[in-house]
Amino acid sequence: MRHLVIYSHPNDQSLNHHLLQTVTEILKAQNQEIRIRDLYELDFNPVLSLQDLKDQRSGQLSQDIREEQEHILWAEHITFIYPIWWTGMPAMMKGFIDRVFSYGFAYRYDQGIQKGLLKGKKTIIINTHGKSKAEYASIGMDQALSLTSDKGIYTYCGLEISQHLFLDRADKATEEMIQEWKRSIKEAYLD
Repeated sequence: MRHLVIYSHPNDQSLNHHLLQTVTEILKAQNQEIRIRDLYELDFNPVLSLQDLKDQRSGQLSQDIREEQEHILWAEHITFIYPIWWTGMPAMMKGFIDRVFSYGFAYRYDQGIQKGLLKGKKTIIINTHGKSKAEYASIGMDQALSLTSDKGIYTYCGLEISQHLFLDRADKATEEMIQEWKRSIKEAYLD
């Protein structure tokens, strides 16, 4: 299977980077084809410009957007790895989605009805966050995150979510917690 991993964290010593390495090891052990798009390493420009909007309407996309779209088209399975900051995805990941998941590529409207164009692709989302799951549940943040990213972005564009892993208390992660997360990630790729 062709796996694309889209990763966003500026620190290559971070827990998120460790999780990226874990995913890579799991997929290599399964002899899967893998492409990794580390948005910070790529120095991806996350700013959706007026020119980008004009280009989307004309179908004449910039080279950096076309390249990322080609990776998405290649993939049968897409993994997103990023932390939750300020109750949402980092600006780098949001900008990637703003620019790359463009109208006519990731979604369109047919006679006023929205249609996701990335159907047939499975996805796993791996997020770390500092609060506990209980804290997020008590204020409805768990549901808000699922609504805004899962429904508002991923399934809206036709992706089939296999798993969305929220790894809580990441700023206080113990070795035992990390090993449990690694087991959960490995199980997610057994489907």
